[in-house]
Amino acid sequence: MSAQPEYPPVPSYAPAPGAPAELLAQLRADRRAAQWVPAFEQEWAAALEESRRTFSLAGLYEVVQLWQARLVSAPAVDSFVASGYDDTGFVEMAELRSRRR
Repeated sequence: MSAQPEYPPVPSYAPAPGAPAELLAQLRADRRAAQWVPAFEQEWAAALEESRRTFSLAGLYEVVQLWQARLVSAPAVDSFVASGYDDTGFVEMAELRSRRR
């Protein structure tokens, strides 16, 4: 028998109660709003349903953290794409795994 809990641990970071609404407002103000807002709302709804089923806020926290990171990293990604940097020399992990077989 294991003494480990059967539920996922709650992340150490707990967003402020208003964080999801603030995040949604930021997403709506972004130029990618047409794609990002529906995606966030879909992930939030799925996490909310899971939270109701499991009595855990971990999934909701994870969605907020993920979307905060996407929003913060978007300018760097835009700069990378705009630079025309050629990344064709990088090996994809799936390709690397298939070579090992």
